[in-house]
Amino acid sequence: MSNLRLSLREPRFAGSAPLHRPLGQILLEAGKIARGDLNHALNLQTHVDAPLGEILIAEGLADRADVLAALSRQHNAQLADLDADPPEARLAAHLPAALCLEHGVVPWMSIGDTLLVATAQPNLFDHLRTCMGPDGPRLLPVVADERQIKSHISRLYGPELALKAATHVPAAESCRSWEIAPGRRRIWAAGLIGLGLLALAASPLWTLTLAMLWAVMTLLASFVLKAAAFWAQINHSQADESNSFENRQLPFRMPRVSVLVPLLREKEIAGVLIERLSRLTYPKSLLNVVLVLEAEDEVTRATLARTDLPPWISVIEVPAANSLTTKPRALNYALDFCEGSIIGVWDAEDSPEPDQIERVVTRFENAGPRVACLQGVLDYYNSRANWLSRCFTIEYAAWWRVILPGIAKLGLVIPLGGTTLFFRREVLEKLCRWDAHNVTEDADLGVRLARHGYITELLPTVTYEEANCRAWPWIKQRSRWLKGFLITWCVHMRRPGQLVRDLGWKRFWGLQALLLAGFCQFAFAPLLWSFWLILAGLQHPVEATMGAPVLWAMVCLFILAETLNIGLAMVAVSGKAHRHLMIWTFTLPLYFTLGAAAAFKALHEFVVSPFFWDKTQHGVTPDPDTDGVPREGPGVRPS
Repeated sequence: MSNLRLSLREPRFAGSAPLHRPLGQILLEAGKIARGDLNHALNLQTHVDAPLGEILIAEGLADRADVLAALSRQHNAQLADLDADPPEARLAAHLPAALCLEHGVVPWMSIGDTLLVATAQPNLFDHLRTCMGPDGPRLLPVVADERQIKSHISRLYGPELALKAATHVPAAESCRSWEIAPGRRRIWAAGLIGLGLLALAASPLWTLTLAMLWAVMTLLASFVLKAAAFWAQINHSQADESNSFENRQLPFRMPRVSVLVPLLREKEIAGVLIERLSRLTYPKSLLNVVLVLEAEDEVTRATLARTDLPPWISVIEVPAANSLTTKPRALNYALDFCEGSIIGVWDAEDSPEPDQIERVVTRFENAGPRVACLQGVLDYYNSRANWLSRCFTIEYAAWWRVILPGIAKLGLVIPLGGTTLFFRREVLEKLCRWDAHNVTEDADLGVRLARHGYITELLPTVTYEEANCRAWPWIKQRSRWLKGFLITWCVHMRRPGQLVRDLGWKRFWGLQALLLAGFCQFAFAPLLWSFWLILAGLQHPVEATMGAPVLWAMVCLFILAETLNIGLAMVAVSGKAHRHLMIWTFTLPLYFTLGAAAAFKALHEFVVSPFFWDKTQHGVTPDPDTDGVPREGPGVRPS
């Protein structure tokens, strides 16, 4: 280190005076804020759990640079610009990564036996000294921007944290062990295909009949699950205390909420996303939105470089780790940099309702500690784009508004969606976060929550997304979901007896209907379509092997299942906002033919590339808020 550099960086050590002048007074005397602004921030601080400086910045009442300068004067500490004068990589050995993350600090400079540590909260610095103990180095604080601190924690400790992000979930509950045996999967797959071809050659009618029996068995499982969920939902009391929520000042001290938004190769979405999230009414001083991108994602980085981010939105870059590039790995990594006691997840194209965070924190405040996760409702804003988007919206209106609420009322396992999820952070950490290798990490986490005795509730708040409206992207997205369902089923069925003990028989069989039967219904759909051969006057294989009564029993079940699907869809879209979709419910059987192609793609990837993440492109159709489409609130029961 040169003498010139030392003179430029000569630190001003923190004073030892036990009392400091209030931050607001320092800013007021410096002419950086007005008295009325200070009074407003102090009044807000009585309701929110945030430092005064963060409130002033988030409310737009003071510049970040002015607050940092005031903190420096308040604590008589050096003010450091970590980007202009970054810490050297060797300093990472002086402080453990876990302590840096826990206390929001990063080592900046070493002078003799003294380590200068950058912090945005010098008032809490003594906690770090206590954790280091008497045998640790002499620590002195310097004041730095919190964003810069996080950025340089990632730079210094990134490889270590990235490795942990890929392996948080214990191997017994993860699918990552499949990574070491791709050849074995191929051998098993080739053997099963060969066995099937031999059976087909030796006895084609009975081989097809056995396959039909399995298809019908899974159809029956799905039919019973949907019918039970439908019955539970339409018979529930219309009175729902959650629907009476009023967006007013909450009667408790509001917690800090961090929301993770994974991005990948996003060209256009950033500006629109920020506009949507800016409509949120939760105090911005308590809202920590983290945009998560891969370090090698130049496209999104360039997009964000052109975007002016508000102070409550930050960016975390996830270092590369081998060939694994998945959403759950990115979430695991970014969680280390979150400050909230409640952790949420949104997708890049999401448009949440403005009062969504208030609803979340209110429910967590009133619910018992076993309620660990809240799942919001998804809706789709581009249902008028084309036929595919109409059917997509119908399908998921039935799922989110009828089937999933019914499943919840039956007390079955709720397979989480990938967005509008909110967790108690302590529970999320206890369950070791997300499985970084599972391409439907949401469904897997929903099962793990249930197995560990926690409750997931559905929250009546809507997030609007973009429905997939092109055939090949639809197939790619659906194949990832189906592959993930199959992977999740395989992981949790490693020890079926333990799964029964964890869930009980009712939820165990419910999980079979959701995951295994759900996948098989797409994969075996072409066999069920063979019933149409009867209309052509051809003999069906089942009739030749098991007789006409068995065949017609299967046909009746098939017709009942299709009728139930259409009936569920019609109920789901009967509200004002979706009523224009009613006529299109009759085209759902044609729409689901795409699912067979997705299932075959999923099976192929299950064998050759189980961790491959097929990205869904966003931003194809416009935002709903610009086209005047009415939205149906979550509390409106379909009628």
